[in-house]
Amino acid sequence: MKTFCHSKQRTPFLAIAIAIGVACASQNAHAENFQGMDVSVEGKGPALIFIPGLNSGKETFVDTCKQFKANYTCHLLTLPGFAGNAPRKNLDTGFIEPMRDTILAYIKSKKINKPVIMGHSLGGFTALLIAERAPDVPKALVIVDALPFYPAIQNPAAQASTMQTVAENMKKQMLDQPIEQYQKTAEQMVTRGMSIQSARIATLQAWAKSSDRATTAQAMFDMMTIDLRPRLDKIKTPTLVLGAWAAYKDFGSTKASTEQIYQAQYQKLQGVQISMSDIAYHFISWDDPKWLYQQSTRFLSQLAKP
Repeated sequence: MKTFCHSKQRTPFLAIAIAIGVACASQNAHAENFQGMDVSVEGKGPALIFIPGLNSGKETFVDTCKQFKANYTCHLLTLPGFAGNAPRKNLDTGFIEPMRDTILAYIKSKKINKPVIMGHSLGGFTALLIAERAPDVPKALVIVDALPFYPAIQNPAAQASTMQTVAENMKKQMLDQPIEQYQKTAEQMVTRGMSIQSARIATLQAWAKSSDRATTAQAMFDMMTIDLRPRLDKIKTPTLVLGAWAAYKDFGSTKASTEQIYQAQYQKLQGVQISMSDIAYHFISWDDPKWLYQQSTRFLSQLAKP
């Protein structure tokens, strides 16, 4: 894997729809491959597992880890097929649910007790799946710009069954494109709505180009056909959701209208806390890092209170 050393109601669905590296290791850090995941570990204290989003590498959360690692052991993941990491050989059973199971296997293998899990976009969706499948495993979730059912952002009446054909056609179109056209489109699509930092665009373009096309297509298919909204009541893990809206204010989105979408989708998740960044685009960890850290530490400190 390459490393890096020195509609008006938008939100993550549009980010996923259009989105089609790691900081140099410190002396107390180590890296490994676990069932296809590229993993770096550094810091000290309780475990904090970071899951990046579609086509993304763990550089998504490297700066966030720097803020936490004095008090937490960071486990920074890059999922198979994304950002230059080798893909899984078999996608017949899907992508996101097998990733859920792989991360749970990692937690069990490393004997990690009650980790905090922070996931961005697709990574946040995966974190919700983990907490649904194994409610006693995570101590807490921090969900960064992710929703339980992405198609419902544009159409609140959408159901997984009605999205099946749409998702199949999208997947086929992605896989049938000439590779040069696919990569060019993928690189162009990450220039808008992802980050307010222009210097980050080159990283996003490199990730898009080096991600496995079949993995990307399957991951997007999964996001369009798995509806977690009716299953959220199975999640007993304390959850903080951090959202973004500013990238699409020119199209009519407001902070209040976007927060309403989040509240509606998360209404079955008991005790969920939702907060919206004033300035960030999709990559909140890059665009509003101080706010993300403050919101997360405030939330986690509440869990320590009797």
